[in-house]
Amino acid sequence: MSFPWAREYQPSNGFTRFLDEKLPLPRLVYNAVGAGYPVPRNLSYFWNFGVLAGFFLVLQIVTGVVLAMHYAANAQVAFATTEHIMRNVNWGWMMRYAHANGASFFFIVVYMHIFRGLFYSSYKAPREMIWLLGVVIFLLMMATAFMGYVLPWGQMSFWGAKVITGLFGAIPLVGEPIQVWLLGGFAPDNAALNRFFSLHFLLPFVIAGVVILHIWALHIPGSSNPTGVEVKQESDTVPFHPYYTAKDGFGLGVVLLAYFAMVFFLPNALGHPDNYIEANPLSTPAHIVPEWYFWPFYAILRAFTVDFILPAKLWGVIAMFASILLWFFLPWLDKSPVRSGHYRPLFRKFFWFGLIPAMIVLFICGGAPAEEPYVMLSQIATAYYFLHFLVILPIVSSVEKPEPLPYSITEAVLGSDKKAVLGENTTPAV
Repeated sequence: MSFPWAREYQPSNGFTRFLDEKLPLPRLVYNAVGAGYPVPRNLSYFWNFGVLAGFFLVLQIVTGVVLAMHYAANAQVAFATTEHIMRNVNWGWMMRYAHANGASFFFIVVYMHIFRGLFYSSYKAPREMIWLLGVVIFLLMMATAFMGYVLPWGQMSFWGAKVITGLFGAIPLVGEPIQVWLLGGFAPDNAALNRFFSLHFLLPFVIAGVVILHIWALHIPGSSNPTGVEVKQESDTVPFHPYYTAKDGFGLGVVLLAYFAMVFFLPNALGHPDNYIEANPLSTPAHIVPEWYFWPFYAILRAFTVDFILPAKLWGVIAMFASILLWFFLPWLDKSPVRSGHYRPLFRKFFWFGLIPAMIVLFICGGAPAEEPYVMLSQIATAYYFLHFLVILPIVSSVEKPEPLPYSITEAVLGSDKKAVLGENTTPAV
């Protein structure tokens, strides 16, 4: 969106004028995150999570590059090199814990970012492309995280790779060849480890490229806001810098306190103890689980236990992938003209008392053993998850009566005072 009141970049000296003429990088930064980018004035701390996700992506790339300098993608020595990093490399233990816990925090802030988008309908026009690119980023994150989980070559690494790649074997006709192609053999070994290491190193840079497209797409319509009302006038916005750089900086400081507490005091709390046992193809762990951020989708996979036309395993694989792919269709499933859940009373009830509890149940059941009552609970939660997006959301968006929207963002912030809403000068003349 082009704002006529956006501040133009003005080079301040000869060098910056020369640089702006030959390589306008300062102008690009100024227009992207500086005073040249007007942002709705009513953004809450839920809008911090995009910046936090960008920070943790950079952190993962930097720590990953350092760890790659000391890691050997060979099944005979991978576990030993991981221990070498922990015990012998200067600050290696901190780099590994920063990387491992950084992945968890990356997923935490991205999940919060997604749920904020779901509640405030950030997928609606004119921001469909922002949402679609965000879903692509999430899929790339999942692939990258899975391959990274395999690299330490512990028990959970090996058997996690065995189970997840084995899912492709459920696909009729082409499943087994795809599984062999992914692993480079019939079981996880050197070929699989080399492939996963190469892709785990490469994909973060692909994610960074898609993030640039994501931000580019965001700057065309501008940021959404808690009211869902589009920007109408200059008083609806403030410059991104210094207002939101300070706000995002404060949010980053709070999150970093929690992050460093995990790295230094609870570094293994989010991992699995079996992954500190070297991979043994002859010893199957009693309870194979992926990392915690895969648990809801793992619960959906295990929710199918009965063969019906197709094998139960194939139904589970289809449902697991469909649970994310259906996000691509949300801009067209939700037909409500109102974006913000604050002004959609029926939608709000189904979101807070339906979707959120279902996701919590899936998180719990995904990390629990495949036994009752967890299987039954995961089946109920899976059924509601798909009903919410495919049935409830389209019906609610068609029949509910939204609450009255504010005239403008300024009115939502300052109240209904006419002069304040219209941006007129309310200071008495001297």
